[in-house]
Formats: sequence, C-alpha cells, structure tokens
Amino acid sequence: MTALTLLTRIYNSHQLRQMDTIIADAVEGLDVEAIVTGTLANRWVQVDVSGEDEGVASKLIERDFGFCPVELVNVKKFDSLKGFVTDLEKSKDELALDIGVVKPAGVKAVVSLDKLQANLADGNKFSLRQLTDLWGFANNLPLQIKVLDTDEVIVKGQLHDSQIHRFEYWRDSLLDRLLVMGASRAEVDKAIEQAGIGRDVIEVEVLGTFEYALVCKLGTDATGLIGEIGRMLRKAKFTVFTPKRILGA
Repeated sequence: MTALTLLTRIYNSHQLRQMDTIIADAVEGLDVEAIVTGTLANRWVQVDVSGEDEGVASKLIERDFGFCPVELVNVKKFDSLKGFVTDLEKSKDELALDIGVVKPAGVKAVVSLDKLQANLADGNKFSLRQLTDLWGFANNLPLQIKVLDTDEVIVKGQLHDSQIHRFEYWRDSLLDRLLVMGASRAEVDKAIEQAGIGRDVIEVEVLGTFEYALVCKLGTDATGLIGEIGRMLRKAKFTVFTPKRILGA
C-alpha cells in the first residue's frame, strides 16, 4: 500500500467526500483500490492506494493532483512548487503561499514585493495591494513558484516562468476571467448551466481540483457574472482577472 498526500486543498467536509468520486474516476480501469482516508493539517487530501496497478495509479494521481512536500527537507532550491495564496491582507511586503509543508508547523512560502513588481509590473513601484487587486489575486488562488532559498520556517521564491507566461497569455487574450475558489468541476459546470451563462463562458480552465477560471467571451464583464453564478455556488469565493485594467494601469 502507498499513502499519498495530494496537493489538493479542501474547503469543507463535503469536498472530502467528493474526492472519493474524483479519485475513482482518475484510476478507473486499473486493478487498484484508492481510498480517501482524510486530510493532513485539516486541508490536504490523503489517499491510500493498493493493488496490482498501485505504481501506475500513483503516477496518474501525481500527474492529475500533485503531491505535497509535507516536510521542509523535501523542498530544494530551484524546485517548482504549486502554492495557494494565504493571509493576503496580513502583509504589505510579501505574498504568502501555503505549499503543503506541515513539518515543521507554520512553514510558508513567500514572494517578495520587489519580485512581484519585476514579474508583473516591469519594475514599477506598485504596492502589494495594488498588484494583487490588479491581477485578481485572492486567498486560495493556486500559483506556481520557483524556490530561491529556504530557512527554518520560510521558503523564499518568485513566480515561476510558467505562471508569468500564463498571466501574460490571459492579459493578451483581452478576455475577462472569473476565478472560482472552492467548487468542484461538476459544481461549476452545473452552476453555469443553471445560471444560464453558457453563452458568456467560452471555456473553463482548471487551476486546481477546486479552483477554476471561467473564460468570458469578448465583451463580457466577469464581474457581472458573479451575481448570477454566485447564487449557485454560495460557498465559493470569486475574484476577477480583467486584462483591460492591467493594460490601462
């Protein structure tokens, strides 16, 4: 048997039950039993995998969800890590991310303001609040970072090139995106249908297991969709990525 800690954060106990179906779909057709056993630190999904195809199943699960580092010793300089924005309002100097390290407790990754200014503002001296508002950052938004250094409780990093390129692609597309944190793909699809906004949403991009970007058709204001879809996804949180604002800043 292999015990896995997925780089998937849950927002409530209902989502832990949803993971049973999501994991079953991921390993469908394999001779394996994959059981969601609970969470680590009340947020990271844990799965036990056993059976003839245990190795193959583990690789598929890693591809689809990723694994938490769990311990700081597993984080190395220049690693590419996925983190989730956390404590957005607590600092004016750095962006904090939860990267799935729970040993020792309290470890987080940080991206300094000057690194964000270089990556997202051509070095212009925007405040952290200005940058996060402009680029649609919110708590629980997944971001890919590159590790620059570590100490006993802090992982210092910067946005990974792949993350910067994604943001640049979003900006240059000129299409608004409504970012949804805290809902499954099935819930998002159902909400789009029930809210009757299928004509306004041309694509749903996967950011994480419970995080998605709804790509709006040209001319559709993503902010205007929050009231429509928010009634269907009452426990989810929303933020907006608006290229027009970024290009005009």
